[in-house]
Amino acid sequence: MSVSQQDLDPDSTTDVEVVTDTEEELIKECEEIWKDMEECQNKLSLTGTETLTNSNAQLSLLIMQVKCLTAELSQWHKETPEVTPLTEDFLVTLGKEEFQKLRRDLENVLSTIQSKNEKLKEDLEREQQWLDEQQQILESLNVLYGELKNQVVTFSETRIFNELKTKMLNIKAFKEKLLITLGEFLEDHFPLPDGNVRKRKKNIQDSTKQLITLHEILEILINRLFDVPHDPYVKIRDSFWPPYIELLLRNGIALRHPEDPTQLRLEAFHQ
Repeated sequence: MSVSQQDLDPDSTTDVEVVTDTEEELIKECEEIWKDMEECQNKLSLTGTETLTNSNAQLSLLIMQVKCLTAELSQWHKETPEVTPLTEDFLVTLGKEEFQKLRRDLENVLSTIQSKNEKLKEDLEREQQWLDEQQQILESLNVLYGELKNQVVTFSETRIFNELKTKMLNIKAFKEKLLITLGEFLEDHFPLPDGNVRKRKKNIQDSTKQLITLHEILEILINRLFDVPHDPYVKIRDSFWPPYIELLLRNGIALRHPEDPTQLRLEAFHQ
């Protein structure tokens, strides 16, 4: 083979020589590897069923991998790649498949959007119904406000003053009537010990101290309570008959001073 290479022109045969040398080297390496594999296989066949060491197990695994790769390589050499011809029919078929796939995807998207639109439509109807109800309520409130506004009566200050003055006069008249009724009741049912009711007279001075009626005692306590509300206690006088004082205390009408037992006050029923 070297003689034929010398006869060729060096300039024209350089590439051929490089390729030929490379193929020869690969063939030699493959033959050497194959010889090693045959030797290993012979050794494995001689060992029989003996237990493999770690190195032998790895070698066996490598041999199996080589066989698998060799079989796969031979299979690839046998098969020839199919080149699809780019004809018009093929392109049309391929385009139809792509369009069908795109159509299915778009139909799925359309279905999803339609379901969302239906839900949004339901939500919109509910919101519209709520808005209508609120508008009806607002209209009813406006009508009620208009009616109440028309019914408002403007009161002048003079009218208000006159009404308050009339009420005060009525209250005073009722108070006088109530005091007169109370006085008559007390004079009839709670007289003085001697049975004579002493009538209050102005500009008359008695040399001796006389007892006063229960009506007069209550009047003194009432006047003190309203005239001096911060100090409503009254000193117990000699003219206060003790049984009447005890009657007022026992029935909770009057209260004794917590520090001075000689003073008492009327219970503040109005508070």
